[in-house]
Amino acid sequence: MDGRLTEGREADQKVGSRMGAMNRAARAARVVVLVAGIAAGCFRPLITPITPPPYRGTVRAPYEATWKALIRALAFENVPLRAVAKDSGVVASDDFFSPIGVYADCGRLGDSQVEGEALVAFTIFVQPNGGSTDIQVNSKMRSQAFQRGASGSLWPQPVYECASTGRWEANLIDSIRRLVAE
Repeated sequence: MDGRLTEGREADQKVGSRMGAMNRAARAARVVVLVAGIAAGCFRPLITPITPPPYRGTVRAPYEATWKALIRALAFENVPLRAVAKDSGVVASDDFFSPIGVYADCGRLGDSQVEGEALVAFTIFVQPNGGSTDIQVNSKMRSQAFQRGASGSLWPQPVYECASTGRWEANLIDSIRRLVAE
């Protein structure tokens, strides 16, 4: 009888050790799920802004006067230029820095606005249209260094695609109109 009790105890211990191992594995799995849930709760999805169409405007002046006013306006704004082709009516800027929120909208991370610096570039198309001149401004923007709200430190990665706020383009067209009128 003692042999059976000893064997039964050994069997209970084996079952108990298996159950203990299963309990430890189940606890470890619960901890992993809990940590993943907490991490997912801290992660905020990026909400990207809707990209606007190219900015278009008309200046009521001949092509030559509008072109000269455009070059003067870009020089006044100290915009670095990559290409200037008067015959085809194209001006392309190099990338330049702008605070996010001024010319570029880089979206939101959860409830916080993405802030920091953006690299912005513009391509301007100028085309005569009878006695006036049509202007189209295409923009390309991306984050250079960003922070989430007022977090303090700037991060270079990941790079977010940004959309134009339309301010730079509207100010440029207004400057051209003012310079043409002078």
